[in-house]
Amino acid sequence: MDFISIRVITGDIARLVGFYERATGLRANWANDDFAELTTDCGTLAIGSTRTVGLFVPGSAEPGTNRSVIIEFLVDDVDAVRQNLAGFVEDVVTEPTTMPWGNRALLFRDPDGNLVNFFTPVTPAAIAKFAR
Repeated sequence: MDFISIRVITGDIARLVGFYERATGLRANWANDDFAELTTDCGTLAIGSTRTVGLFVPGSAEPGTNRSVIIEFLVDDVDAVRQNLAGFVEDVVTEPTTMPWGNRALLFRDPDGNLVNFFTPVTPAAIAKFAR
């Protein structure tokens, strides 16, 4: 089994895709007006409009209601990324902080309120774990 992606459902797909394109520097691949993907070497952030929910089970996913998942991106220099996002990211939860497990992390919320973590490994163990 391979983990491939995480999908976020949103009521404003253009806004959310634009946010992630700006925050990550990645370009989205749009399948249609209701579905886009931002792909990295390790996985994909898929973003679907609320119109896609009915293809599964109507009402099974609701935008802006998540409080249990953190969308995480490994970045080369979290402090430089924070400076780049100044004035763009409006809801910073935690400024870059070195966590006990060895990553320096910046936590913020996307426009739908989803928690996002940009992190850089800084201890030898964390650096070894995420060696590219």
